[in-house]
Amino acid sequence: MDKAAKSAGHRQRLRTRFLKAGLDGFLDYEIIELLLTLNTPRKDCKQIAKEAIKKFGGLKGVLNALPEDLQQINGIGSSSLFGIKLFQEVSKCYQKSRIFKKIALDSPQAVTDYLQEKLGREKKEYFVVISLDSSSNLIKISDVSIGTLNANLVHPREVFQEAILAHAAKVILAHNHPSGSLEPSKEDILITEKLAGSARILDIKLEDHLIISKDGYFSFKEKGLLDYAG
Repeated sequence: MDKAAKSAGHRQRLRTRFLKAGLDGFLDYEIIELLLTLNTPRKDCKQIAKEAIKKFGGLKGVLNALPEDLQQINGIGSSSLFGIKLFQEVSKCYQKSRIFKKIALDSPQAVTDYLQEKLGREKKEYFVVISLDSSSNLIKISDVSIGTLNANLVHPREVFQEAILAHAAKVILAHNHPSGSLEPSKEDILITEKLAGSARILDIKLEDHLIISKDGYFSFKEKGLLDYAG
């Protein structure tokens, strides 16, 4: 097999891996290599990608680098920059869309309106954590558990892990009652007390815990059941 055919086979395997599982399992240099192959026909980009990672100190450094700095690496020209430049521009557009389309979840009703379609009609019990910035704008929603809630099985590290990674200023807990009842169970109260204590330690404000059904909501905060959270 000649060098060009070997290179083509390698890049095709990279693309097949990506299409099957996204970037899971990719090394940093393989991600850069994949981007470089988008407009670099018949050239082996592996060593070039490794040199870029080394020069710029990792994946983030390469993806944030200016085109003129990237072209200092032997093998990277204006044509092979296409993939990295495309990534940079798409990232800018994505960030702008997030900035200008903020979703404010600043009241129990706003949260209920946003989640009711997702949780209100579910036949299973879902427990989610909503990560918010300091202005109560949505950062992300993470599923924590599916099935009957049990205080002994709800671990604070799992509940708050995504909030910590997202640099959330506060969180709202929410779950549904498939029965339609909006009354909190003893387990609901125990879980809220447990997580309120953990939130204090982590310096993340527990804004509320909501029970949501297709007919409405129950707010621990509105009912004075978050007073113990301090």
